[in-house]
Amino acid sequence: MTPNMAASYCETPVAVGTVHWKKIPHGHRHTTGRPLIHGRDAPVADGPEGRADTLHDRVLAHTGGLPNDGLLACLLSAWVGGRSVLPVHMGLSGSEYRQLLGRHFPGLMLNPPALEPVEVQRMDERRELRELLLSHRRGQDPSEVWLAGIVAAACMGPDHLWQDLGLQSRDQLSWLMRDNFPGLVELNDRDMKWKKFLYRQLCLAEGILICRSPSCEVCQDHAVCFGPEV
Repeated sequence: MTPNMAASYCETPVAVGTVHWKKIPHGHRHTTGRPLIHGRDAPVADGPEGRADTLHDRVLAHTGGLPNDGLLACLLSAWVGGRSVLPVHMGLSGSEYRQLLGRHFPGLMLNPPALEPVEVQRMDERRELRELLLSHRRGQDPSEVWLAGIVAAACMGPDHLWQDLGLQSRDQLSWLMRDNFPGLVELNDRDMKWKKFLYRQLCLAEGILICRSPSCEVCQDHAVCFGPEV
């Protein structure tokens, strides 16, 4: 990554309009029908109280107790349900996506979302974010590699990282980072917003001064980096 490119990432880490497809506003779901899911143990009827099983519950029914099963079920159901900015295959290669499904959700077949045909740019940026995450992975499960690709792809979105991933709260993102990329959690000991923090790490690796204030405490933009994510 060239210094000019790194500086542009730090100044404007998410370009306006650079999204892979239109996501439903946070907190909303599709109302035009549920994506089809088939396979082992897939619920096909309403629950005992007359409530239809959610997409997340249907995906979760195929897990086998592996690390990150629940987290990946949340990410997958959000992607299929239109609540994330993740592109085709959740930002993974076709092979990686199939491996993820086969390992964590055996027997599950679903219809992926119809993504808008937009030009995908900033691939070098995604690659460097993925490499940053992988350099701080826990190293205990293959799913950490897939999560690094998913998180890097979500960083291309316009909102907070947890929203672009389709998660319900920043707490879920913090759980993802603690369980899979603990080295980054240790570095982010002041709880900077995760997307800001990841881009800051890229810029620091290039030796680029990205803040003019002598410390975060006296910076006029403190809330931009450390404020609540709502």
